[in-house]
Amino acid sequence: MEFLSLLYGAMALYFCFLIWKLFDQRRDQECYVLDYQLYKPSDERKLGTERCGKIIGRNKHLGLNEYKFLLKAIVNSGIGEETYAPRNVIEGREANPTLDDGVTEMEEFFHGSIEKLLERSGISPSQIDVLVVNVSMFAVVPSLTSRIINHYKMREDIKAYNLTGMGCSASLISLDIIRNIFKSQKNKCALLVTSESLSPNWYNGKDRSMILANCLFRTGGCVILLTNKRSLKQRAMFKLKCLVRTHHGAKEDSYSCCNQKEDEQGKLGFYLAKNLPKAATRAFVENLRVLSPKVLPTRELLRFMIVSLIKKLSQTSSLKSSGGGSSKSPLNFKTGVEHFCLHTGGKAVIDGIGKSLDLCEYDLEPARMTLHRFGNTSASSLWYVLGYMEAKKRLKKGDRVLMISFGAGFKCNSCLWEVMKDLGDHTNVWSYCIDDYPPESLANPFMETFGWINNVEDATNFKLPDLFLK
Repeated sequence: MEFLSLLYGAMALYFCFLIWKLFDQRRDQECYVLDYQLYKPSDERKLGTERCGKIIGRNKHLGLNEYKFLLKAIVNSGIGEETYAPRNVIEGREANPTLDDGVTEMEEFFHGSIEKLLERSGISPSQIDVLVVNVSMFAVVPSLTSRIINHYKMREDIKAYNLTGMGCSASLISLDIIRNIFKSQKNKCALLVTSESLSPNWYNGKDRSMILANCLFRTGGCVILLTNKRSLKQRAMFKLKCLVRTHHGAKEDSYSCCNQKEDEQGKLGFYLAKNLPKAATRAFVENLRVLSPKVLPTRELLRFMIVSLIKKLSQTSSLKSSGGGSSKSPLNFKTGVEHFCLHTGGKAVIDGIGKSLDLCEYDLEPARMTLHRFGNTSASSLWYVLGYMEAKKRLKKGDRVLMISFGAGFKCNSCLWEVMKDLGDHTNVWSYCIDDYPPESLANPFMETFGWINNVEDATNFKLPDLFLK
């Protein structure tokens, strides 16, 4: 009997040890953001009204109808006068970009941002175990990861991943790679570098579906330092709670709604189809279906089930024939989320997500202000939105932040962060101007400056004033 008692006791202790070990392993699999650095190009690269007019005037393929289309697109874009363009566009060389233009654009971002981040965090380049770089429309040999490793003399055993072609949702795809590495390897530090190269991709043709990208996309980037080290938890800004990826590449209309291609004249650009909003909505709905149980409290999910059941039971033929229906989500995401980091794909994108999730202007303000100040910086735009929230001192310990992004393919990715401490003391690119936001009006002066073009009717004899040709 005594032997059996000892055996049962040992088995119980071993079972408790296994439970403790499983719990302890999970603590080493967390994904924390230690710090992040947003990129702010130099002021000589700002795209004001006058400079935009000169850039448009240099495109000899445009006619009166294209000028009117561009004016309407820019006026309704939600973009202000302080966004940034690549250096070759500012210098008037956008029609003939070189490989060096793309490399220089990336290196200016890398060298300034990575150095600032590592210096502020007290982490040396040799302590980086994982490096993930995502730049969708620029591939070079050696790769961008290799150039960073070479410049900062990182370790020989560093795990490097160079992602291209992932579009505006690439930032969360890179994050997913790091999260999966953290699940299998403990005590690691990772560097996530996200940006887009516009230098070789500025469209110089007249196809309206492709020239629209010139009105929206702007230069930007972000470097994020992540870790799963338990010892660095107290320094962390955010903890990743969940991440959901949705890919509709198997659907032909979704796959082809936005892609990089050449127009009929062989001009390279980024094509945005008319069915893009429909593809985005479909991917968004599918993503929310998977995300909802992961982020919403049980009481909200039960409420949704009860309301849905009542609606189904009370549904009549007259209601069916009325058609339409509400575009709002039947779920209240504010019960599980305090802040919303939305992709700054354009004013219509922000409005659409806001309507779907029933968000107020306070919720949409960070995305609107980011679009106005920095434009659509592709995969890095989410982090500019997050930076705005931090600069406004909105982020408090325990708050949850939902990131939602869209990308070519077609993809919708989302993730939920938990704020680990009250934030707002550390300086970012918003700090110097945050008191000016939100402005009284987001209207840009393009209509006031160029509105006269709408009064021109004779396209055959139309000629731009010399002001735009210099």
